[in-house]
Amino acid sequence: MKATPFMNKNFIESNLNKQELSFEVPLRPQCLTDFVGQDSIRDRLEVHIGAARQRGEVLGHCLFSGPPGLGKTTLASILSKAMESNLVLTSGPVIEKAGDLAGILTSLKTGDVLFIDEIHRLNRSVEEYLYQAMEDFALDLMIDSGPNARSIQVKLNQFTLAGATTRLGLLSEPLRSRFAFTCRLEYYDPMILQKILLRTSRILNVKIDSEAALEIAKRSRGTPRVANHLLRWVRDFAQIKANNYIDLSVANRALTMLSIDEKGLDEMDKKMLQTMIDHYSGGPVGINAIAASIGEEPSTVEEVYEPYLILQGLLKRTPRGREVTSLGYQHIVGSSQR
Repeated sequence: MKATPFMNKNFIESNLNKQELSFEVPLRPQCLTDFVGQDSIRDRLEVHIGAARQRGEVLGHCLFSGPPGLGKTTLASILSKAMESNLVLTSGPVIEKAGDLAGILTSLKTGDVLFIDEIHRLNRSVEEYLYQAMEDFALDLMIDSGPNARSIQVKLNQFTLAGATTRLGLLSEPLRSRFAFTCRLEYYDPMILQKILLRTSRILNVKIDSEAALEIAKRSRGTPRVANHLLRWVRDFAQIKANNYIDLSVANRALTMLSIDEKGLDEMDKKMLQTMIDHYSGGPVGINAIAASIGEEPSTVEEVYEPYLILQGLLKRTPRGREVTSLGYQHIVGSSQR
């Protein structure tokens, strides 16, 4: 199975190195029954998978969108297990030219699931080759150049493309329309994250009470990946400071050490809001100005920080730019007055 690394964002959305992957992979649900918190998506996938299996067909192409860490890669893995096929992992930026795509597609066996993370970052010329591969399971490739140029068609084994994107609006309509199944994963409720954390604690043999699990869940930005990483940290803290047992007090102390507050905001979230208040009177201000002020890429601000701040009601988008809300002022400076 082939894999590519994720972009580094901040502590909570950290790049998954091999050690972190060895921690995270065993925690992922292996079947739809264990995949909690996205009930409507799970129910639709049960129908999609069940119908394909009954007909003996390859599963239709699937597109998963939503913020990072909500389970898009996990769903692709579940698809491959349900269809008893192989999962091949890659990402949009890695596939730079048609030859790269051809190399991947020609290596697939019938029924394999090809997962392309960040599919919105595919090169447009590469994307056009993908259209024919998705519809006809074939590739028309140009051989040589000039007067010797000729086109040959390469037949492909039937496969399932599972695409993942945090920026659905950046996908072209021709690509988006070729997916048989599309869905958007939403942030998780703290009570659901608590269940996920209690399951993780059983797998890791971590002693934790339900109250502490709920507190970690509340500070996890509605994201299972974040919840599991925070539990990992709190586990380490408890091992050194609290005799390997996590109660509410231990959880609070551990999370305070990370500067993660009761709403799940880390130092960069708070820096972004504070900068908008101090330098731009709370806004409205453009995304490029915000990014430059806090030393981040605009895409990182849009994909990592902004969605959760908007969800919490601390930030809003306006036609003139981003603006800190009265709740945002209250949270950062202790007053709702602008």
